[in-house]
Amino acid sequence: MKQYKNILENINRYVSLNEDDEKQFISIIRTTKIKRRQFIVQPNFICSHQTYILNGAFRSYFVNDEGIEHTIQFGIEDWFISDFNSYVNQSPASLFVEALEDSTVQQISYEDVENLCDRNPKFERFFRLVAQKSFAFSQRRVLSNLGKSAEERYLEFLNLYPAIVQRVPQYALASYLGMSAEFLSKIRKRITTKS
Repeated sequence: MKQYKNILENINRYVSLNEDDEKQFISIIRTTKIKRRQFIVQPNFICSHQTYILNGAFRSYFVNDEGIEHTIQFGIEDWFISDFNSYVNQSPASLFVEALEDSTVQQISYEDVENLCDRNPKFERFFRLVAQKSFAFSQRRVLSNLGKSAEERYLEFLNLYPAIVQRVPQYALASYLGMSAEFLSKIRKRITTKS
């Protein structure tokens, strides 16, 4: 039961689980170790799992027609990561989801989640609330990208997620923020000089 403590605490932030609810959820979890640079999702394959990060770090990204990588999301401990469009629609993925560190994850399959939600409305509520929160975050990110300068986007991210800034490669962070690694380096240098 100890190995499920973190994910159950995550769920309990949204809905109150009793012992039977917890047993139902634990029964569908698969714990897996993932090596650095290993992919858990790749384009053209259907994303059949949601992935909860027990420890480690991940990023999701897509590669455009010119071969340029665009980071969509980072994930660290106590976060879920996936190609959510592929997962929700059970259609081929467009994203890579790659481990940035050796990691341990807990995965739940689409079929198991659907069955669990049919049997227990608490989990239907949990996954709905998480989806709504994720959608709201995506909207804030789009508005930030459209309305803020590169430096403002970096400072906002640094303020919200200082642990991620320390753990992810600069090229991945730059890609997430919509700039080149060289430009991000100049911004960081300018900020350090001001301090």
